[in-house]
Amino acid sequence: MTPPPGYPALDAVAEMVERDLTGDTPARLFVLGLCGAQGSGKSTLAGALRDRMERRGVASAILSIDDLYLRRTEREELARAVHPLLRTRGAPGTHDVALGLAVIAGLERGEAVALPRFDKAVDDRAEESAWPLAGAGTRLLILEGWCVGARPQAEAALAEPVNALERDEDADGVWRRFVNEALAGLYQHLFARADRLVLLAAPGFEVVRRWRAQQEAQLRARAGSHGAGVMTDAGIARFIQYYERLTRHILIEMPGRADLTIDLGSDRAVLAVHSRR
Repeated sequence: MTPPPGYPALDAVAEMVERDLTGDTPARLFVLGLCGAQGSGKSTLAGALRDRMERRGVASAILSIDDLYLRRTEREELARAVHPLLRTRGAPGTHDVALGLAVIAGLERGEAVALPRFDKAVDDRAEESAWPLAGAGTRLLILEGWCVGARPQAEAALAEPVNALERDEDADGVWRRFVNEALAGLYQHLFARADRLVLLAAPGFEVVRRWRAQQEAQLRARAGSHGAGVMTDAGIARFIQYYERLTRHILIEMPGRADLTIDLGSDRAVLAVHSRR
């Protein structure tokens, strides 16, 4: 999806980044955190920002938290050892956060670094030979993902299930407490490396199912008959329940502290841009 000309989200984010980079002496790696619900346009905005900054002479790269998912075998082991719901990628606890920190550390040293890639069509990490390279001297890293910058919930908030998945398959709360504890741990070290945090704020969780279905249709078209991991509509309805609790929490909690909050309509049109600066 290509952003329209004069896309206000791109203009606002680029202006903020350029202002910060201009005042950043000596030059160092600048990390922009970009958060938004599934289907909100994070990848589109990240790609457009990278391209704009590259045209302006700023070596840039993108790292999606989706590309840090644990391998399928690792998630299967978590499912056996902790809770069956951890077999499904998505929630905190199903990412290799140390890998993301290692990528950032390499870029901070000015090295060329291979950027991990996860193949959602087969639900497993891509072979390293397929990972693109962020060149030596990369100045801007866009760290994007549905839970980038998220903070854990209070323990009391975990008591009641938020949907049928939690009610029927996590009645004792083991899964959601594991997810919350994971988020409170190494994820906070990763998110703390972001110099700025941008939130693409959906109008509510209710639109996420439609947005996610649109994403899956695009993935299905690309994968064709080889897309064993591509979901049906029923699969999507179940899948987004893994994201619901934290997405709702983010939409309530993050706007008050994000450096830039971009309010979206149900059609993803930009309704307003709020800056804390």
